[in-house]
Amino acid sequence: MSRILVLGGARSGKSAYAEELLEGNPDVTYLATSSPATDDTEWADRVAAHRTRRPDSWTTVETTAPSELLRDGTILVDSVTTWVAAFMDETGVWAEEPGAGERLAARCDALVSAWTMTSAHVVAVSDEVGLGVVPETRSGRLFRDTLGQVNQRLAGTADEVWFVVAGLPQRLR
Repeated sequence: MSRILVLGGARSGKSAYAEELLEGNPDVTYLATSSPATDDTEWADRVAAHRTRRPDSWTTVETTAPSELLRDGTILVDSVTTWVAAFMDETGVWAEEPGAGERLAARCDALVSAWTMTSAHVVAVSDEVGLGVVPETRSGRLFRDTLGQVNQRLAGTADEVWFVVAGLPQRLR
């Protein structure tokens, strides 16, 4: 099958474009990498908007497990950005726990490995975080750097890479 990476900034239209790439395919597994926080109504509204755009025939799996990429069929990952943030939460990197950096690297390696080994047709969405200013905080820089490295690794083995700006998709590869 093929691996397609769709990059873009916040509110660029990247998720809608990724969904458009799979339009007409009734058997899509949508890997939702974030669930709504119970105390954040604005985030819950964003998640709800994504859900209403999906066809009823698509199956949604909420997960932070990269091994889900090893399913067969057609998969939409939305998004790598929130997956990486979850990895950072789960590994204790924010609190600078001993061994956190190694655990984070292992989780990112598992994601890239699953991406390269999958026999599924995968469309993955991720934020391009390298176009802005250098974040002021250590945690902001760590997140930007980690996601940027993961994006580069995914793009390096992708069959197609798209960059969406202001709702306009541009093919990079």
